[in-house]
Amino acid sequence: MTQDNLAASHFQTAGESYAKYRPTYPTELVEFLASQCQQHNLALDVGCGNGQLSGMIAKHFRKVLATDVSASQIENAAPVPNIRFAVEPAEHCSAEDASLNLIVAAQSAHWFNLASFYEEVRRVGASGCVLALVSYGVLSINHAECNTRFRQFYYDEIGPYWPPERQHVDSGYASFDFPFQELEYPEMSIEREWTLEQFLGYVRTWSSVKAAAKAGKQSLMESFARELTSLWGDPQQLRKISWPIAMRLGRL
Repeated sequence: MTQDNLAASHFQTAGESYAKYRPTYPTELVEFLASQCQQHNLALDVGCGNGQLSGMIAKHFRKVLATDVSASQIENAAPVPNIRFAVEPAEHCSAEDASLNLIVAAQSAHWFNLASFYEEVRRVGASGCVLALVSYGVLSINHAECNTRFRQFYYDEIGPYWPPERQHVDSGYASFDFPFQELEYPEMSIEREWTLEQFLGYVRTWSSVKAAAKAGKQSLMESFARELTSLWGDPQQLRKISWPIAMRLGRL
């Protein structure tokens, strides 16, 4: 199975739940990326999922091309006038040569054939184009007991069911070859105030949870949900969830 097909298989039926539960990036991330670009004509959001980040980018660029290998994800993207959504692999983009001012791959670069993707980046990137491989790391819950139980679930229980590519997300893509002029970026994080239902809904979108269920280990998620419920308290109680943002950021 190719990387494109492997990625699509993980997310093919996930579009609706991703749109409902996946956290969105902070506006400061997009504002920072836009500030690094010399021009704001065309941006590419590659591996765009259901287009949450694409819509934010579109506020800073004249046009945006948003691509993903999963048709389900694209079908669940909300239409935006200056965004063109397309089902395309990261390594073969429909953008014209030297046309892009910003290329963003958010929580998706670990699925790419990086060598081929970088070739395509050099083809479609205009002079001074900014490339950002964005990821968000392991979350924390602002409640000590809930956070301890979550980390046990993440690392010890569901951990073996993550695809191997997940290790790159947890490390912020630190081990990736990145043959571009590297840029620094400010510390940022995704922060949400979620109820228990929202938090568990998010966890259930994980590919590891789906893989565990296929392996007959549905009880892992069920036990975690039951125990977290007892620790959370009032299910409508909002608790702060934080994900640290990491990037490999460069300029062509």
